[in-house]
Amino acid sequence: MMDGVVGAIRKTLDAEGYKDVPIMGYSAKFASAFYGPFRDAADSAPKSGDRKSYQMDCRNGREAMREIAADEAEGADILMVKPALCYLDIVRQVRERSDLPIAVYNVSGEYSMVKAAAAAGMIDERRIVKEILLSFFRAGADIVITYHALDYVRWEKEEERK
Repeated sequence: MMDGVVGAIRKTLDAEGYKDVPIMGYSAKFASAFYGPFRDAADSAPKSGDRKSYQMDCRNGREAMREIAADEAEGADILMVKPALCYLDIVRQVRERSDLPIAVYNVSGEYSMVKAAAAAGMIDERRIVKEILLSFFRAGADIVITYHALDYVRWEKEEERK
């Protein structure tokens, strides 16, 4: 989300009587090559230029903290860090500064790397996915949005049957 969007959404929802509708801000959204597989699949890559005008430079963790604070001040109910895997340090910093729920978005490139390595027989997919998901929670996330969700649930059900 761009600056001020959370505040505008909150103001509109509240004015229309939807005070209990939560807002999850895309609080710390980094410009990342990890979005590539989704953009390719959805044919949504920028036709020219880039999206750095509203996505943060991956080198700038301090800006992420400013954006987190702004979304919280504007009324966000959930703060998000996106992508997740390479930004666990940011997740930890957010956790140390805020009591709001933190969501992480385990994006398409992170997912695709695991799938490709598993298909090549290089890793144990189940174990790697479990470690990755655990790392999100260990860093301070309360909510994980991931393409691995259906596989993870299936694996857990299989484990329960054993």
